[in-house]
Amino acid sequence: MKNILILCTGNSCRSQIAEGFMRKFAGGKATVFSAGVEVHGVNPCAVKIMEEDGIDISGQTSNHIDEYSGIDFDFVLTVCDNAKEKCPYFPGEAKQFHQNFPDPAKAQGTEEEILAEFRKVREMIEDYCRRFVEVNLR
Repeated sequence: MKNILILCTGNSCRSQIAEGFMRKFAGGKATVFSAGVEVHGVNPCAVKIMEEDGIDISGQTSNHIDEYSGIDFDFVLTVCDNAKEKCPYFPGEAKQFHQNFPDPAKAQGTEEEILAEFRKVREMIEDYCRRFVEVNLR
């Protein structure tokens, strides 16, 4: 069983969405964690758009990277440039991956326009997670 850590700035949107998809696609091949270099709480829009896709992330929590200092990770994935720049060194054999996704929490407009941005980012993250599992968790 592999340990995967997904990092973002506030562990509220992108990393939460990625955690949900990674759990779905990895199944029993990995234990998946997400964290932030800050803690902002799980964004309700992220919960809503993942629910639309049949994935419940409402029970996930927003965690700080320091909470996982004792875990030996096989993979560390940063999903925003800020987290990559501030990502601490992880001892051991952790392979690091990076993909910068737009921050849907910065979307402005009507509720529907904001949700549309969340859905767009959700699709990007879903594709990324599916490919990651296909290549790295065979």
